[in-house]
Parts: sequence; structure tokens; C-alpha cells
Amino acid sequence: MGLISGTFYIFACGVMPGLGRSDDRVFIEVMQNMNDAFNNPVFFASFLGALLFTAVSAWQLRGTSSYRWVLAALVVYLLAFAITSAVNVPLNDELADAGDPAKISDPAAVREKFEDTWLAWNVVRTLLSTVAIGLLARALVLRGRDAKARQSEYFDPAAGSSASR
Repeated sequence: MGLISGTFYIFACGVMPGLGRSDDRVFIEVMQNMNDAFNNPVFFASFLGALLFTAVSAWQLRGTSSYRWVLAALVVYLLAFAITSAVNVPLNDELADAGDPAKISDPAAVREKFEDTWLAWNVVRTLLSTVAIGLLARALVLRGRDAKARQSEYFDPAAGSSASR
């Protein structure tokens, strides 16, 4: 989750503001190149892994104090995942379909159709995935407290065996 949240965050805070200073053809070319570069197994493992591992954790923690926090993180990340799938990826595909930036007749129109919408939804998915990390952190704290309580009971002399009484 942290890797994906950080990826979205760095785009919001650095990559897109820096790229926004470029002319239209450079903007389109660099975005096309980055989108192509993200089509790799490492990114997909992180993007899908955040969803899968959070879902598995929620399932494993049923009945614990951490469960609802992990489940909330799963729901929040599902929203970020859905936004990526329904908005950002189709925009990336449209940008790729625009073709060679040097041959686009109106690169300003292509950029205009892409940039503001992509940026706005990237900020939303950044916030959602960051909230998911916070929810997972809360679940981890609660899980640690539960483990500490179980450990304390184990070492509590008053909880000794009936043979020692």
C-alpha cells in the first residue's frame, strides 16, 4: 500500500507539476513513455498486491479488533483502484492512441482533454491510498496491543496452572 500511495503521491507533488512546465508535444511524449514504462510486472504486483494483501489480511483478522480497520482500508483502496481503472487508465490509453506527438495536428487539444482530469483524479487516489495506509497503521497498533495483552496473560503468575495451587 505504501509503494502505491507513494507512487501516486510523487506524481501529484513532483512529476506532474514538473511535466506541466513542458510544451504540449513534450508533455504528451513523456506521459506516453511513462505510461508505457508502468506496464511492467513489478508495478502490477504492487498495484494488485496492495488490494490482494489487504483483502487477505481482512479475511484473516475477522473477529479481532483490527478487522474493521483493515476492512475499511480495503474499501478505501478499492475506491482508489476503481478510480485508476475507470479514469486514469482510460485517459492513459486515449493519450497513447493519440499517436506520435510530432504528428499530432493539435497537441494542445490532446493535452487539454487529458491533463486536468488525470491530475484531479490522481490527487483523489493519492488521498484515498494514504487514508488506507492510516487505517492499516491503526489496525497494526491494535493488533500489537492484542498480542501484548495475550503475552501478558501468558506470563501472569496469577494465571498459573492449577497444579501449582
